[in-house]
Amino acid sequence: MRETLLGRHSVLEALRAGRRQMFCVHVEKVGRKGPPSDVLDLAKERGVPVRFEEGSFFAGQEGGGRRFALDAGPYPEIPLDDLVDAVRAETSPALVLVLDGIVDPRNFGALIRTALCAGVSGIVVPKDNSAPSSPAASRASAGALEHARVARVNNLVRALYILKEAGLWVYGAAADGDTALWEANLTGPAALCLGGEGKGLRRLVRETCDVLLSIPQEGPLDSLNASVAGALCMYEAFRQRRAAGRGA
Repeated sequence: MRETLLGRHSVLEALRAGRRQMFCVHVEKVGRKGPPSDVLDLAKERGVPVRFEEGSFFAGQEGGGRRFALDAGPYPEIPLDDLVDAVRAETSPALVLVLDGIVDPRNFGALIRTALCAGVSGIVVPKDNSAPSSPAASRASAGALEHARVARVNNLVRALYILKEAGLWVYGAAADGDTALWEANLTGPAALCLGGEGKGLRRLVRETCDVLLSIPQEGPLDSLNASVAGALCMYEAFRQRRAAGRGA
């Protein structure tokens, strides 16, 4: 199966990561300035053919108007066991992001981009009721998805127990959580669970968490956007670990 990545960031990061099977890079024909050389240089280094296309080629693509495209194999998600092995091999305390019902590819991509920047070891998502690791998600992540470890599991609760067995403490983000985010000690091996847009954590996932974290707020709104809440949680963990000298 093939899919098409659109946009310079997605194409460039897929080439940098080198994790997908790559068939052809498409670059829009331009004037004297020419396209950025980093895309062309990496395509040559990876042995990926390059085709120069008229603008109409990109206008016909979903989310058209972009100057770069890559025909590639599907995103290489990994088994949960491989993610756990990678976590155990790390010298610093693991930080895993668990997404329970994030269906919007823009939020999914934004969370993965933040996760990569905040030193997250891997991302766990359910097979059902979750945004796919699609070209749209790669585009929303500005290509960060191409470097991330994503494990898609049949049973998210069972996956949480496997993470616990690997030594991780499981924290869930919930509006009514009894521990404020910045009062929790997030310096040890941890999994951060984030619920879906407008619904939050499902009951069994919530009950499996060791601690429920709240993000205090003021004003008339009752919750934060999922990607914003996730960013706050991940960067609080990142901040604490850096302060304790245990982060990246």
